[in-house]
Amino acid sequence: MTQPPHDEPTASSPEELREQVEQTRTELGDTVEALAAKTDVKARAQHKAAQAKEQATVKAGELKTKAADLAHQAQDKLPDPVKDKAAQAAEQARTKTAQAAQLWHDKAPEPVRHRAAQGARLARDNRNLLLAGVGVAAMVWLACRRKG
Repeated sequence: MTQPPHDEPTASSPEELREQVEQTRTELGDTVEALAAKTDVKARAQHKAAQAKEQATVKAGELKTKAADLAHQAQDKLPDPVKDKAAQAAEQARTKTAQAAQLWHDKAPEPVRHRAAQGARLARDNRNLLLAGVGVAAMVWLACRRKG
């Protein structure tokens, strides 16, 4: 006969023995689940990808906020005549953009306009991912520029 381990007390009644067996089953089930989770490479990779995406989204938000703050600080330091010229330039840009949009609508074929609208909608729906990609590209460009 086998002897029970020294660190675990023996059961004094069938009820206690059943409780010990149930507890051992639960612990064994938890151990098997933990081992199965460690061997599921696809799920672990998806989890890491989700974490990376979340981190990129957070970083992109931080960078966007910082850029907006810096732009406002720079704008506040400008003299009034420069601010006025910037406002005029912005208004001219809005006018030219509206004219270009109208020209595009009048001259571009329907299938091309449809595809462009799909692309714009896709970019708008995936704005965070697009911003993160642009941020990464900018960081890579800056890193390459410094090395060269």
